[in-house]
Amino acid sequence: MRKFVPLAAGPVVALACVALLSGCGAGRSLDRARPDEFAVARQAPLVIPPDFALVPPQPGAARPQDTAANAQTLDALFGGAAARSPAESGVVADAGADNDDPGIRSSAGDPGTTVVDKGSTTRDIVAAPEGDGQDAKTTAN
Repeated sequence: MRKFVPLAAGPVVALACVALLSGCGAGRSLDRARPDEFAVARQAPLVIPPDFALVPPQPGAARPQDTAANAQTLDALFGGAAARSPAESGVVADAGADNDDPGIRSSAGDPGTTVVDKGSTTRDIVAAPEGDGQDAKTTAN
């Protein structure tokens, strides 16, 4: 059977810990003035102003705070519409911005539009079926 023998250094270690911890309470960093968390100040009650000329909403009218998600995204990213700088306006004018044709998409798809023949390869690429190309096959000419 084992016999438990207490160490003689036990009381010395305990006294050292008490001495070290007692120094923590008397430091200058803990003597600063702190706010009193039990002091509660009464606030004045909230008062509704008599009139701000608010108009009740009209039935069926759009809500002013409702905007489309894409418009909110564009405003957040780019900050809304901004005027072009003189350099940007000059580049756009040099590119012929005032000579554009608003119906260009209709005339480009018109069968009577004159086109340049790029060969059968380009025609085959344009006429290729949609997809990721997994079923594509080649043939030798």
